[in-house]
Amino acid sequence: MNKNGMNLIELAQEIVRRAEAKRDLVAQTSDLVFGDNSLVIGNAGAYPLTDHAHGQIADRVGIPKRYYDRMKAEAPALLADNVNHWFRETPERRMVRTLDGKTRAFLSDRYHRIDNEQIADAALPVLLENGGHGAVVSCCITDSKLYIQALFPRLEGEVRRGDPVQGGVIVSNGEIGNGALDIRPMVYRLVCTNGLVAGQVADDARLRCNHVGRRVAIGEDYSVYSDETLKADDRALALKIRDSIRALMQPQLFHRILAEMRDATQQQPIANPIAAVSELSKTYPMAQGERDSILTHLIRNSDYSKWGMINAITESANDHPSYDRAVELQMLGGHVLELKPNHWRAIATAQPAAMELLAA
Repeated sequence: MNKNGMNLIELAQEIVRRAEAKRDLVAQTSDLVFGDNSLVIGNAGAYPLTDHAHGQIADRVGIPKRYYDRMKAEAPALLADNVNHWFRETPERRMVRTLDGKTRAFLSDRYHRIDNEQIADAALPVLLENGGHGAVVSCCITDSKLYIQALFPRLEGEVRRGDPVQGGVIVSNGEIGNGALDIRPMVYRLVCTNGLVAGQVADDARLRCNHVGRRVAIGEDYSVYSDETLKADDRALALKIRDSIRALMQPQLFHRILAEMRDATQQQPIANPIAAVSELSKTYPMAQGERDSILTHLIRNSDYSKWGMINAITESANDHPSYDRAVELQMLGGHVLELKPNHWRAIATAQPAAMELLAA
């Protein structure tokens, strides 16, 4: 598990703090003024923009992000003129999500707010029912997303003798237009607490809810109002979350993933670890430090099977400074698990390029 996560108390405190510190506003773009690295929303005030919100504004007004960033750094007045022109020229209603006095998202007024406090309120009781039926082993709330990873103690098996794994679930959610509510199976390798997020092998058991809904109602101060229809939708979603997590506690899905893991131990072994990691990075781009970490774990563990590569990837997630990226690496482990034999063979049989041999 990633060492940069939170404990449950810290997670709960931060969710409550953010729930109290955030504010959602909806306004016509003709009522917005962009400038000085902030967004003025009618008479509601000025809200400094996060990098994420800048990116969403650039996309919405049709300014290439590279040019947008250059104007922001070198010609901010020119950028303001461009953005404000398109705000007025093509007026539309937008939802502006703020937190701690900053604009964190620039979204459609039909954006369905599935907030982290809703997810926690629905998911944690079922994970902790019956005295901790699902043990929360890792959790975090970052600037981007909420993550809750939990295990189901009754789902356990061995990939090899002495190499036990345990079934579980990962719940993730984005509040700023950067990802749906996603509930999917995961498996922990108990020897080194590596987490692998299952991919297509378990796609039929996945709950994914996009943030798309009805146009929201607003008050005179641009604040978003909650109506009874939306509240009913939220109650229905809470039941879906509960039922989805309980469905993932069933053993059939876990044994399906376990069979894939056992098969990974039998596939063609890696001939050259350096070349194999390099070949992997061609399909799944990663930073040099990530490649080095995967290679280090692969060689240290001396397991050059497909299963060994998977564990080298997920073990590198444990030390990653970014929790968001750590979860992406856990998902990468799931992708490698499901590689077809010919795709895996290309990695396993990879050899150093001619220039790499000369450099060596």
